[in-house]
Amino acid sequence: MTKAGIVTVVGAPNVGKSTLLNRVVGQKLSITSPKPQSTRDRIVGIRTDGQVQMVFFDTPGLLTPSYDLQRAMRSTALRALEDADVIVYLVEANQGAPKPLHEAADVEREPKAPIILTFNKIDTVSKGALGTLREEYPTAQFVSASQGDGIEELLKAIAHALPESPFLYPEDEVSTQSLRFFAAELIREAALEQLDEEVPYSVAAEIDEFREDRRPVYIRATVFVERESQKGILIGHKGARIRELGKSARLKIEPLVDAPVFLDLHVKVLPNWRRDRHALGRFGFTLPPEETR
Repeated sequence: MTKAGIVTVVGAPNVGKSTLLNRVVGQKLSITSPKPQSTRDRIVGIRTDGQVQMVFFDTPGLLTPSYDLQRAMRSTALRALEDADVIVYLVEANQGAPKPLHEAADVEREPKAPIILTFNKIDTVSKGALGTLREEYPTAQFVSASQGDGIEELLKAIAHALPESPFLYPEDEVSTQSLRFFAAELIREAALEQLDEEVPYSVAAEIDEFREDRRPVYIRATVFVERESQKGILIGHKGARIRELGKSARLKIEPLVDAPVFLDLHVKVLPNWRRDRHALGRFGFTLPPEETR
């Protein structure tokens, strides 16, 4: 009998959820950045191994929201918890004793799905400290998502906890999301890498045209910011910054589509889009009902 189910990865911002997803799927799906809150939406990665299929959900970091985009991100994470067959609660090994998941998520009770407490970044702590953690949390998993340590043991624990089920997707699929979605995410990753302070958090990317039948593949995209001053920063002197951002994004997208890419980038201002539920809807974000009344 095969086993299959949804494995929701949750934790605080910047704890390594996206790096873990990329590691277990075996290719880059989630964007990664030293800047927190880089994941805004649920990212789906599928790993099929023998008789087991794991449908991983990478989620936005658990946080106390202060504006509508963050409320939508929190709602996405909580819905992913409700959908889960198994939950990987990822915490940092160098941050001391973790809160129970329901406290970290600020919900009344623990989710119904089995929770696998997983300490990440074990390569950043001493052997003595790691030994102490193992003694204090004997049922937890210990991994370094960036280095690959402990990943096989974590996958075995997930497989053990998954229900018996037919596969949910064809065995050769690695995600349910489109190339357009991932191309937009990679443009945003380039912005996170190249821009400082508040500007990268004000960036949204939208694919206007995606022509896979051309060589090079033609992609026309719009990068949105919230203010005219941010637009000037993003374009740079005589267009130098937007050209550099486009080059970086193109080099990220080409392995995704396995072909040369011509990336045609444009910049527009969408005032205060992170605090505008109609603008958020345009980018595919959904606010919880209590926030949209």
